[in-house]
Amino acid sequence: MRSATIDRKTNETDISVSIELDGSGQYDIKTGIGFFDHMLEQLSRHSLIDIKIRAEGDLHIDMHHTVEDTGIALGLALKQALGDRRGITRYAQSYIPMDECLSRAAIDVSGRPWLVWHVDFPGPAIGQFDTELVREWFQAFAQNAGITLHVENLYAGNNHHIAESCFKALARALRSAIEIDPRQENQVPSTKGTLAG
Repeated sequence: MRSATIDRKTNETDISVSIELDGSGQYDIKTGIGFFDHMLEQLSRHSLIDIKIRAEGDLHIDMHHTVEDTGIALGLALKQALGDRRGITRYAQSYIPMDECLSRAAIDVSGRPWLVWHVDFPGPAIGQFDTELVREWFQAFAQNAGITLHVENLYAGNNHHIAESCFKALARALRSAIEIDPRQENQVPSTKGTLAG
């Protein structure tokens, strides 16, 4: 079973994340931030990773710590569940259209964390959710999962569609990249023999 549970507690947040990589996209997510929950639900549903998250944060200050720390915890859970990454497909990309919007995610489950982010939002917020927090979550997730991730919005209209298409593009790319390749299921997909970084 490729699964993991991460508990992360600081003076700013208290977060528990459980994932099952070979799931069916079932989710149970409560962060106290409605739009953020919606994005994480999209990630679970379209990656087919089962995700349970409970997050309590200092929302009386703002949403930043809760969003960033949830990205950290979810990234660490993915890294732990992947183990030595033996047998995975490793590389994948996905284009996701959403009405007037098109976004792309390309991923290398490499052990080397990196985020390339070419996404601009026309407005500062989606309801009460600051659009700058979308990048903060992707950065925290990629860094702690140990993945190379390139995300680009090719064209767009509204903020909601931009954010949602980015999360869905990540989900579909992640789903393909972490699948076991039956042609190399007992091998680490690297000439170095390791994907530890």
